Amino acid sequence: MLIELAAAKLSSIKPDDLPGQLRRFARFAPSKRAKPAAAPLRAELTNNPAFRQQIAELVSAGLPLAAAVADGKPPADASPGEVAALAYLTRPDNWRHLVQAAGEREMQLAAEAEVRGRIARAEQRAAAAEHDRAIAERDAEKLRVELAEMRSEVEHLRRQHRSVTKEIREVKRRERKLSDALSSERGRLRQATDDHEAERQELSSRLNDTLQALERSRRGARDARAFHESRMWLLLETISGAAQGLRRELALEPAEDSPADFIADMEDARPRGNGYAQTARALNADDPIRLDELLALPRAHLIVDGYNVTKGGWGELTLEQQRARLGRGLSGLAAQSGAEVTVVYDGAERLSGVQQPRGVRVLFSRKGQTADEVICALVRGEPNGRPVVVISSDKEVADGTRRNGAYPLSSDTLRRRLMRA
Repeated sequence: MLIELAAAKLSSIKPDDLPGQLRRFARFAPSKRAKPAAAPLRAELTNNPAFRQQIAELVSAGLPLAAAVADGKPPADASPGEVAALAYLTRPDNWRHLVQAAGEREMQLAAEAEVRGRIARAEQRAAAAEHDRAIAERDAEKLRVELAEMRSEVEHLRRQHRSVTKEIREVKRRERKLSDALSSERGRLRQATDDHEAERQELSSRLNDTLQALERSRRGARDARAFHESRMWLLLETISGAAQGLRRELALEPAEDSPADFIADMEDARPRGNGYAQTARALNADDPIRLDELLALPRAHLIVDGYNVTKGGWGELTLEQQRARLGRGLSGLAAQSGAEVTVVYDGAERLSGVQQPRGVRVLFSRKGQTADEVICALVRGEPNGRPVVVISSDKEVADGTRRNGAYPLSSDTLRRRLMRA
């Protein structure tokens, strides 16, 4: 109360007469001045008697209670706070007693107000309790009704629960049955998937094999075409050479013998005696001149069974020496005749680094294959009409190559021809 009364009068004092720390608060509104100015204002009222006296005069002006407090006889119904504040400011002789009495009165009024408040609150609580009791009785009655309804509903729910439980058990049973069926179906599906994947892989493998076979077939077709074109070219070359030879032959004297005589002599098919005279051109089967005549044919091809020749005549030499001796002889024969020369050896004793004689094709049979088989394949690969001469003393080779249009001669024929060279 004291601070509020003093703060309200700050604006009534000239700024120059106010203490320095209170001047700024004088500009505040009276209702907003007491709280921020409380500390400096309390200090000035305590320590500055002149300022306190000035505030007391301003507060006492127009207040009848101020005169009564100054006389030391405030009214009994006066506010204890105002009495204490005026007594502190005006400082009558018994101001301390007035302040103390005002404090005690304030405490008494506060205690009486507290008692009255407690009584009022007790009465309010009693009324509220009575009201709550009435409401509780009504609620209890409602709850009893609701309880009966709920018991009926609970019984109904129990019956529903038993029915639902039975249905749940049935559903679980069906679920287990469906789960087992689903597991079985999944197993069959996995099996079908695995079978499908295996079949797909098998089909893919077959497709790859088919594609590879197709590619091999295509390559084989290309190779076969190249092979047949090579055969055709050789045949044409042979025919061309034969035609040129015929043209040269037409310029000679008429031959005494017919072509059949020559063929009979070359094949040694003419019988001895029985009315047939031996002509001057008849040759023995192993006569080297017959080999020269065959190699003189256009585009002639000489195929030699290597070891059949070397082992029959030079068996005391090593295989390497045998091959070298035969290679030198065949190289010279190829240079003299201009014929194509191929020598075939059995591959079981094949050596690496074998040198190719000039003008001679050296072949070795593969593992599991004989030189005779390679020779027969070479003969079958030549076109019909090309002169092919096979040197081998093997009767099966001679018969087989003769059936394929070749001219078989013995190994001794080639050895004698090489010795003559």
